[in-house]
Amino acid sequence: MAFQLYDESCLSVVPFVPLVPGKVSIYHCGLTVQSSPHLGHIRKEVVFDVLRRWFTASGYQVKVVANITDINEKIWQKAEEAGLEWYELAYQVELELHRAYAALGCLAPSYEPRATGHITEMIELVEKLIERGHAYAAADDSGDVYFDVRSWPEYGQLSNQHIEEMVAAEDADPRGKHDPRDFALWKGSKPDEPATASWPSPWGRGRPGWHLECSAMSLKYLGEQFDIHGGGMDLRFPHHENEQAQSRAAGYGFAHYWMHNAFVTMAGEKMSKSLGNGTVVTDITKQYPPRAVRLYLAQPHYRSTIEYSPTSLVEASAQLARIDAFLERGEVSGPVDFHFEDLPEAFVTAMDNDLGTPTAVAVLFDTIKAGNKAFDAGQIAQTEVALRQVRAMLHVLGLDPHDPEWAEQDAGARMDSKVLDGLVELILESRQQARARKDFATADKIRDTLTALGVRIEDTPDGARWSVSR
Repeated sequence: MAFQLYDESCLSVVPFVPLVPGKVSIYHCGLTVQSSPHLGHIRKEVVFDVLRRWFTASGYQVKVVANITDINEKIWQKAEEAGLEWYELAYQVELELHRAYAALGCLAPSYEPRATGHITEMIELVEKLIERGHAYAAADDSGDVYFDVRSWPEYGQLSNQHIEEMVAAEDADPRGKHDPRDFALWKGSKPDEPATASWPSPWGRGRPGWHLECSAMSLKYLGEQFDIHGGGMDLRFPHHENEQAQSRAAGYGFAHYWMHNAFVTMAGEKMSKSLGNGTVVTDITKQYPPRAVRLYLAQPHYRSTIEYSPTSLVEASAQLARIDAFLERGEVSGPVDFHFEDLPEAFVTAMDNDLGTPTAVAVLFDTIKAGNKAFDAGQIAQTEVALRQVRAMLHVLGLDPHDPEWAEQDAGARMDSKVLDGLVELILESRQQARARKDFATADKIRDTLTALGVRIEDTPDGARWSVSR
């Protein structure tokens, strides 16, 4: 079947039909560069990297634009605390984001525009909205310009809400608004804001509103309409709702499909720097193999919440060990010579069904299991087929250790025996502690989890012994 994805507006899975045959255009909202990217941020990058790889594998020419929001109140507040100019902090965090991309094997976007580099395009878009009767300058001489939500009957369509059900926008003082839910397109500068964080405009010096930025940048680089717009589910409202309203009110087709990935949570709360529960990518990839981190983020369905726990990446590392043991057994080397025909039919069906990575990864491990059985039976032809299939699937998922994204990284980033030993011994120690306090339910759960991941446990008088199942 052809690729299908979940349509946010009709709340169902629908066929994907690209605007231009053979080409796919994707825009996804990048990081607001105020602090180091954590696993919650980078999940979106991994999701859209897998999507991009799947479209490419399926024969499409793919163009991806992911912006950088490099100006807002939080950036300059954090910069002041750090004793930096706001643009210095923004650049430092942007570089860290790029390191996180590379650490997890994410392909660089086709282009990555910064908001501050597109002020002219943003002002032009505001002027067009005013001319068409969908925006107005505040009458209080603040320099603010607002989008008139009641002038656009489709407002609320993306998030399936009615205007009367929405709370007032929080991005500006409501005194200059016609309706409390109107949102800022342009924000007049204030005396306590950095002088370098404003630009001249027909309404006085100021800066763009957050929602305006993405509309202007996607318009410039992907045209008046493009295929897919994505981001985290927290962006659906108000950010993406407002993007869609202002873009279509200006006369543009804008995004034809929307994709939103769910959160990574800790103890049931969204992973967030403000809550103090973020796991910084550049730190976590020093503790665990980067490919294991990628596998951990890519395996769940993109619309499913991931609950992070201290054992999460231990389990992903054990899964990675099964993959690498099979590749080592097959003595593979060098980048894969990818052919779509090498992908198992069940894998293709899963990926075409709204990027069904849970089923696709299950097919991967089923194929590894079958390949190991073929090895044991001396069935050379079946073994070679399994190796080709596994490498093709790993290539699509961005997990093949011999692909350039990983081969260029430090050799220590790959899974080695010392890392695996330490990780498994750590979790076995937790199991032993559970047994000592007679918490046998937890001890059994740890054993069963390791067994399911291919780590065989044998309890002996001298303690637990383990080995990786093939």
